[in-house]
Amino acid sequence: MIIGLTGSIASGKSTVSNMLKEYGLPIVDADVVARLVVEPGSETLKRIVEAFGEEVLTETGELNRQKLGSIIFNDEEKRQTLNGIIHPAIRKEMLRQRDEYIANGEKTVIMDIPLLFESKLQHFVDKILVVTVSEDVQLERLMKRNQLTAEDAKARIRSQLPLAVKEQGADAVINNNGTIEETRKQLEHILKEWGVLS
Repeated sequence: MIIGLTGSIASGKSTVSNMLKEYGLPIVDADVVARLVVEPGSETLKRIVEAFGEEVLTETGELNRQKLGSIIFNDEEKRQTLNGIIHPAIRKEMLRQRDEYIANGEKTVIMDIPLLFESKLQHFVDKILVVTVSEDVQLERLMKRNQLTAEDAKARIRSQLPLAVKEQGADAVINNNGTIEETRKQLEHILKEWGVLS
């Protein structure tokens, strides 16, 4: 069974991801893969340099994310170009890792994909698990975690699909408003229901 784990900024998805690791479940992490595919010497990084020039590299030949970010930030066309290079590479590597785990006999693989719905990757997984929180808790956690003003935090939250929409697309939802223990209990219940834990 391939389980897609998703949520929104400051919803506690990483907390749940860590719990899944504790159960010994293999995790394909989109954020880790996104860094992996642009490592020096990678095909993806070569293509980014071809599209945007050498100035997107640091002195050590790594991707200068800030520089690249500033180039695509206000330019929709350039952002599309970048996404056209990066997204297929990330998808390919995620599927490669998923298939490798399955080939090695894993019965369950977790695909941790923050933008699962936004990127329309539901077909990658058998079940979707959404980690959710109430809007006020999300706002409070994000402001605290990233030292943001309420306005900045709200803008970041608005840049993603609303959690309510994600919940509708989920096979199961973990409500992460309470304690870590309450979150763990919900996760255990879902994994037992899905036959992942006995």
